[in-house]
Amino acid sequence: MPDADALAHSEHLRKLLQEQIIAAGGAIPFSRFMELALYAPGLGYYSAGSHKFGMGGDFVTAPELGPLFAATVADAIAPVLQQLGQDAVMLELGGGSGAFAEVALKRLLALDALPSRYALLEPSADLRERQRERLQKRLPPLLFELVEWLDGPIAHEWNGVLFANEVIDALPTPRFTLRDGEVFEEHVALDGEGRFVRRDRPADSLLSAAVRHVERGLDAPFVDGYRSELLAQLPYWLQAVAGGLRSGAMLFVDYGHARGEYYQPQRSEGTLRAFRSHHVGDDPYAFPGLQDLTASVDFTALAEAGTGAGFDFAGYCSQASFLVGNGLMQRLAEAEERAKDDTAKLRLRQEAKQLTLPEAMGERFQAMGFSRDVEFGTAFLAGDLSHRL
Repeated sequence: MPDADALAHSEHLRKLLQEQIIAAGGAIPFSRFMELALYAPGLGYYSAGSHKFGMGGDFVTAPELGPLFAATVADAIAPVLQQLGQDAVMLELGGGSGAFAEVALKRLLALDALPSRYALLEPSADLRERQRERLQKRLPPLLFELVEWLDGPIAHEWNGVLFANEVIDALPTPRFTLRDGEVFEEHVALDGEGRFVRRDRPADSLLSAAVRHVERGLDAPFVDGYRSELLAQLPYWLQAVAGGLRSGAMLFVDYGHARGEYYQPQRSEGTLRAFRSHHVGDDPYAFPGLQDLTASVDFTALAEAGTGAGFDFAGYCSQASFLVGNGLMQRLAEAEERAKDDTAKLRLRQEAKQLTLPEAMGERFQAMGFSRDVEFGTAFLAGDLSHRL
C-alpha cells in the first residue's frame, strides 16, 4: 500500500476527478479521466514529484537501463542529421529522466553529427527540472548549451529529427465497445458511494468512423461486448507535435502491435493496464495519480498517421532488429572495453539482453520511422515487419 502522504496526494486527485464528473453531468470519457490521472497540474502521475523511472520507480524504460539504447539510436539518426546540415534540430518528445538526451548528445558529438540545438518537449515541470539538473551535471558545457526546453511544438518551419520513446502509449486514449452492432464510448461515472465506475455512452461520429475504419481491415467485424482502445486523434496529434517539420525524419519506439494483432478476438478487454512499483494492475481507477496508465500502440494507425501527414514511410521492425541492425553489438563491445571491471561488463551484457530478448523488450517493443527529403539509410533493413501492417 502507498504511504500516508501518497494516499493523501491521491485523494486530492480523486476529489478533482469526482468534481469533473459531477460538473460534466455525471460522466466523463475515459480519455479525459486518463488525461487528468496522468497530467493534472501538480497532481497527475507525470505532473507530480514522485520517482517514476528506473529500478527505484514504477517501471524501467530502455534509456534507463544504460547507455546502449541511446547510443545505438544516435547511430541510426546521425546520417539524417548529417544530410540536413548544420541547422538541423533534434526534438525529443517527453525525455524521461534525461538519460536518453545525455547519451545521445555525447554519441552524436563523436559521430560529428551534432544538431544545432536539442529540444525537449516535456509537459511535466517536475521532469523538466530533473532533466535540467541531470544534463547540466553530466554534459560538458558545449553540449549543455545546445539543450532547450519547449512549452509546445516548433511552430515555425524547421529541419531535423523528431524522436519519441514510449510516448504514444501514454496518450489519453478513448475506449470503445459494441452493443447491438453500434459503437459506444467508455465513460467514467460515480456510484452511490462516490467510487469510479464504467458507463458506456453512444460514441460520437469521429470515434464511430474510426472504429468502422479499423473494422474494415480485420478478418471479421467486432462482436458485441468487444472492448478496446482507439486513438482516433492520433493523426492530429502527430501533425501537431511535428509542427513545422519540413525536411527530416521521425522515429517512434513503443510497445504495441500491427492492427491485425492488436484487435484479435481473444484481446476482448483491450490493452489498457496500470503500472506501479514494477507491478502491472488491471484497475485503472485505483490510486489515481500514483500509477501509470498505458495502452499499446496500433502501429498500423501510426503508419497511416505518418504518411497522412505527408511523410514517406521509412520502415517498421522490432526493437531488437532495429538495435542490432544499427550497431548494438559494436556499441556493446566498445562499452565493455571501457568498463572498469567484470561487474560493469556483466551489467552491459544484461542491458543488451534486456533490450533484445523476445521475452524482455526485444519483440514487445517496435520501431517505426518516417522521412521527408532525407534517407534513413540501413536503419530498418534488419527484420522488416511492414508486411504485417
